[in-house]
Amino acid sequence: MPAAKKNIIELLQTDNLEIPDYQRPYKWSAKNIEDLLTDISHAIDESKRYQSDYKYRIGSILLHDDKTTGKLYIVDGQQRVVSIALICLALNPEFHCRITDVKFTNEVTKKNISENLKFIRQWFSLKTQKEKDDLLNALDSIIEVIVITVDQQSEAFQLFDSQNSRGKTLYPHDLLKAFHLREMSNSLFEMEHAVKMWEDVEPSDIKDLFKEYLFPVCNWSLCRKSESFSEKHIDFFKGTTIDQAYTYALRAFRSAPYFQINEPFIAGEEFFNYVGHYLQLLLDLRRELARDDSYAQIRDILNNGNYIRSIGFRYCVSLFYCTLLCYFDRFHRFDRMSVIRLFTWAFMIRVDMEHLGFDSINKYAIGEWNQQYSNNIPMFSFISHTRKHTDISNMSVACRRSQGNDKWNVLATQLLNLNGLESYGK
Repeated sequence: MPAAKKNIIELLQTDNLEIPDYQRPYKWSAKNIEDLLTDISHAIDESKRYQSDYKYRIGSILLHDDKTTGKLYIVDGQQRVVSIALICLALNPEFHCRITDVKFTNEVTKKNISENLKFIRQWFSLKTQKEKDDLLNALDSIIEVIVITVDQQSEAFQLFDSQNSRGKTLYPHDLLKAFHLREMSNSLFEMEHAVKMWEDVEPSDIKDLFKEYLFPVCNWSLCRKSESFSEKHIDFFKGTTIDQAYTYALRAFRSAPYFQINEPFIAGEEFFNYVGHYLQLLLDLRRELARDDSYAQIRDILNNGNYIRSIGFRYCVSLFYCTLLCYFDRFHRFDRMSVIRLFTWAFMIRVDMEHLGFDSINKYAIGEWNQQYSNNIPMFSFISHTRKHTDISNMSVACRRSQGNDKWNVLATQLLNLNGLESYGK
């Protein structure tokens, strides 16, 4: 794994430097650019102060040396490389390198390049010619990077994963994206389509999908407590490959494009279809609840301002949507009585518990027995193994008055009414 120090201009003018198709769009903002320019200006001041062979390092760049194409692909460091190229271009319109020759097609990338180049030019408009010359010289003599070059693409991605999993901004789903794009390396058109689909979705929506829904539901369906989704759990969503010839792999291949949350899928393109499928499914469920007047009582409870202030209540809201997702994923039926049973089960724990945290939700979801619980049902496992949706609509879900927790007796009464039962106190 060769590593070498290079000044940034030397790197930019490497003849075979390329940005691979699987890279995410250029997303640096003007604030990122300003921070970089400020750092470089500080480095110039420090070099004058010490009057020595002063160097300022702006991190590492990870390259994949593809022997089949003769290209050096940027695996990690694209944002910095493109930004430095823009600074050079703003200082010298005649500046030329591989990056300035790239015809970017992604709309996000083109927009950010245009806005950042405009910002850089405005930033330099307030500088003297001497300051501009100093900065351009600094890029050629002071600013350096550590360039790490690997021969195997798999090694590049592994190093990328290990480097970035320790960072603050790269989420587990980003690592999954990189992994599954690697599995698609022979299908450039599909890769481009997958990247576009991914980038068209709000990052927070993808993050929440895994953190709040897919990972908990997968665990609870196995009667296993869940925890905060992190990089150590990504193997759960790496899928399988058809060449494994395992029975379950063949079954997953034949079932595409149909998915089950707790069943494997084929790695690569199917991962992106999997994400898109469940994002759409969640949206459909929420729309159905909002649209259908038969769920007015449920909406009244969900939107109750007094309830929402309770973090325990908000846990119950998440629990309900998880059960609904699990149910609809299995049966693709939006049956009113089934929805009511799941809603009642999800919110009875709020009635049961004076203090409700995620630990209690975790135990409740897998049916761990507790005498305080009105219902000790491993709901997710039950849904995952039942054959008919009517098994859910016909199931018995207990409602009872809170024991020593008067605050939630109003909710208990609402749940009774929702189930067509007589209210408390009558």
